Amino acid sequence: MLRECAFDCRCALHAYVLMTNHVHLLVSPGDDDGISTMMQRLGTRYVMYFNRRHARTGTLWEGRFRSSLVQDERYLMICHRYIELNPVRAGMVDAPADYAWSSYRANAFGQQDELLTPHSLYTRLGSDAATRQTAYQHLFEEALSNDILDQLRQAGNGNRPLGDLSDEKLPRIGV
Repeated sequence: MLRECAFDCRCALHAYVLMTNHVHLLVSPGDDDGISTMMQRLGTRYVMYFNRRHARTGTLWEGRFRSSLVQDERYLMICHRYIELNPVRAGMVDAPADYAWSSYRANAFGQQDELLTPHSLYTRLGSDAATRQTAYQHLFEEALSNDILDQLRQAGNGNRPLGDLSDEKLPRIGV
């Protein structure tokens, strides 16, 4: 459903993690309303599916999705790390590669994942797939600082921008 909704709304998904009670997405929209429309369609479709499957009615979500503009150059790879390290920070796994419901194995090891569209900054990590994947793995050798974690959480929870907003087209991190 996510792949179809992203495609229909001209959104490119770069990183994700599906947690037990929330989801993080790093998305570049094709237009100003792309992410909002994608999330609305995805939410509607999933609730209908879930309710039919479990013979129930009503909503599933506590509230509206939250998002933040992300400045490419400084913060995009930090957002990749934040998203894909979420299960590690939550104590669910020891390493991001151990968690099946994230984009890490695709970005770090080239595992096929039809949900993903590599961002141009990701492709600049190396001239070929093996070099890119090795460089990507090295990004995860250090944990994110508490200061960076606080900045990311404040931006995402407050629907505030992350970085310098001099760029016009910025991807969003959705939580």
